[in-house]
Amino acid sequence: MTVRHEKKNRKFHGTRRWGVGNIKNARGAGDRGGHGGKLVRKKHNITYMTAKTPWMLGRKGFTKWNPVKLKEIDLREISTMLESGKATGTLELRKYKVLSNGTLTKPAEIKASGFSQRAREKIEKAGGKAVQL
Repeated sequence: MTVRHEKKNRKFHGTRRWGVGNIKNARGAGDRGGHGGKLVRKKHNITYMTAKTPWMLGRKGFTKWNPVKLKEIDLREISTMLESGKATGTLELRKYKVLSNGTLTKPAEIKASGFSQRAREKIEKAGGKAVQL
């Protein structure tokens, strides 16, 4: 029967170290520099952070983990909705920000989560109303 893989102790028969250099190198977790895990051979990453990226240390404040992202809609899309009859005189757009691209042809009351300043001016100029939700 053929042997596919020869055992290491046959190959290094009669030696103490089995090809790993000093016998300390063949011990378990002592070879990994204080970091546990399998083959993690990193040491102190904190020195790199203090030298190269000091702005990453000691951040203060609170960051909201799930910020609300508003979708965008412009006045051109709103005017086509009003002209086609999909929407009546009042339009409620939750989680949308109205942008000023295009013009509003019919006066309408638009309720949205946000408006740009020019969009608000254009809506009021057309005779409509911009209500923020």
